[in-house]
This record gives sequence, structure tokens and C-alpha cells, in this order.
Amino acid sequence: MTVRLDASGPDPGPRPGPGRTALVAWLAVAVLVTAMVQIDVTLPLIGNVGAALVAVVFLYAPVVVAWWRREDLIDYGFHAEPVKRGLVLGLGVPLVVLPLFAAVYFLFYDLVCSSGDLRALAPHGACRGYHGLSGLDLPELSWELAQFAIIQLVVVALPEELFFRGCLHRLLEQRFAPRHRVAGGGIGLALILSSLAFALIHLPKDGDPRALATFFPGMLFGWMRSATGSILAPTLTHASCNIFVRFLDLAVLR
Repeated sequence: MTVRLDASGPDPGPRPGPGRTALVAWLAVAVLVTAMVQIDVTLPLIGNVGAALVAVVFLYAPVVVAWWRREDLIDYGFHAEPVKRGLVLGLGVPLVVLPLFAAVYFLFYDLVCSSGDLRALAPHGACRGYHGLSGLDLPELSWELAQFAIIQLVVVALPEELFFRGCLHRLLEQRFAPRHRVAGGGIGLALILSSLAFALIHLPKDGDPRALATFFPGMLFGWMRSATGSILAPTLTHASCNIFVRFLDLAVLR
């Protein structure tokens, strides 16, 4: 999808700076998301209307930014190349990270659910259904779970990665070039700011400060985007994380 202006037309003037563009884009998206997550209406085939509108915002915000800066969505990582590295990172990293997450998951619930003073840290009512690792009961692989997985990949992970990593993170790396690189991925202020923006956007839905923990996977997703130049790897890992958390909740919190 090309959104560059025709070079034969009138001179549109200088492009807006990447830092300014990133700030304006995030503020506009944050305002829209804050309003849309309050829409609690469910429709056939669409599901929750608010969530669907949020996905549309994340998908189309980069299109508007690309038009504003006379760029293309390909500039924002909306491509699969390098396919091999994207698949290796996108599918391989979860194999390492998710078992570690599971260990922390059980440690967290063991700790907070065994203490009356700490129970408030767990989601409301979660400790009533938590029976530890010994109470693990793997959920049935149903069509409902498959639908959830598809939605997480196409409606949640892809739009969020296109905006936060494809668009926002790239603009911030242009403004704040990373001083260090690990396996090709930039480590610096841009990574921190894009991850913070990602975490903050999760607050309006429930106002739960625990949502700020998404800062840490945001760092991983941002590094992947920087290392590959594509949103393929972070999209696959993002969806894998969401699906795995759902699977754990179904298996443990009953």
C-alpha cells in the first residue's frame, strides 16, 4: 500500500520531525482509545465494539502518519522480510520466554494467594479458583480457544505492533538513535519510550496499574522490530504471549 505523494505535484513542504510526529500520533491514539474502551456493546460477528474500534485505530493511525510524512507502510515494517529471521525470532523466543513466564506466574499466585495482605495484588476473585501447580487442568483444545488465538494474532497483535513497533518505535529511533545494539536490535531511549507508550495505553480500559507490566514485553517486541526491520517477529511473539496467558488462566484459575 503506497501513500507517498506524487513528486510531480506542488511542493508539500518539509516533513514533520519524527519526534513531533511520534508524540502527536500517540496522543491522538491515546485519546481515541480512552474513549473507545468505554464502549461496552457486543454485536454478532463483531464482538465487543469498543475493542474492534481500538483495533481499527491502531491499524489506520500508521496510514495517517505515513501520509503526513509522505512515507509508506513498508517503511513501518509492514512486510515479512527477512522471513527466516522473523520466524526464528517470532517463534523461537516464546519457546524460551514463556516457560520462564509460567514459573513467575505460579510463583506470583503462590505468594499472593497464600497471604491475606497480598491478595489484593491478584485479579479480583482469581485466588478463589487457584489451586497451584497440583491443581493444573489443561483446557480442551476447542474451536472457542482457536477463535481466541486467531483474534489475538489478527485483531490484537498485528494492529498494536504496526502502530507501536512499526510506526512509533521507528520514528523514535530516528529521533533518538540507539547507542547500543544487541544482535542487531537497538537499545536506547527510543526503546524505553515506545515501551512506555505501549504500557500506558493499557491503563484506560480498567485503570489497573498492573497493566503497566506490559512495559517489559514491549521492550522485547521493540528490540525484535529493531533487529529485523519488520513487525513479523514481534507480532508472532505478541500473539503467542497473549494466547499462552489465556491458556494458563483456563488451566489454573477455575
